[in-house]
Amino acid sequence: MATVKEFSVEEKLSSVLRLQKIDSKLDGIQVLKGELPIEVKDLEDEIAGLNTRLNHIEDEMAGIQEFIASKKNAMKESEALIKKYEKQQDNVKNSREFEAITKEVEMQQLDIKLSEKHIKDATEEIREKTRVLENAKKAIADKENNLKHKKGELEKIVAETDKEENEIRKESEEARTKVEPRLLAAYEKIRTNYRNGLAVVTVARDACGGCFNAIPPQRQAEIRQRKKIIVCEHCGRILVDNDLDATVTI
Repeated sequence: MATVKEFSVEEKLSSVLRLQKIDSKLDGIQVLKGELPIEVKDLEDEIAGLNTRLNHIEDEMAGIQEFIASKKNAMKESEALIKKYEKQQDNVKNSREFEAITKEVEMQQLDIKLSEKHIKDATEEIREKTRVLENAKKAIADKENNLKHKKGELEKIVAETDKEENEIRKESEEARTKVEPRLLAAYEKIRTNYRNGLAVVTVARDACGGCFNAIPPQRQAEIRQRKKIIVCEHCGRILVDNDLDATVTI
């Protein structure tokens, strides 16, 4: 039966420290990219939202145009009816018929005035929507220009770092296989807690290299002995001594 090799605490610390150094190089590339990936995604989302709004406004304007056309047709129908009624007035037999036709003419005239008001209001609405539409188009054009610039910057950085990043990622994956599983799980958890991604730090000037809280002398002596894995009481990061840090290279 094959025996499983037991790693010393020093070996465990060395393996996780090496992983930290590799991951920190990857983090450095991400810092170089800065906020560009997020900015590009945000601009793409904003442009998509503005295009949706633009299409909605155009649909509304088309609907208003149809409404205006229907009112103009209604006015033509009313005008035709008025001419018809006026001809009928020439042939009425009594005042009752004349008054009835006169009321019909007045109704059609009122309908024409109402249609004219509707057309005026709708035309004003189209004028306002046209203004909003032009502003939306301008905003889209500005954001597309900004997006093109941001994408250009990002693509340049990616072109310069892509090969290096892929190589470092492979190193990181390989280094992970050499870290004891429970220690790796703790390392990953600690890394996600901090924006700078530092889960393993040295003691610098008698303080934690992550949160800069003081480390008591006795604790520092235990860290240098490498007999057990020690974490900062304040931030939970894994602590290593400077000598070990100097010997672990990537």
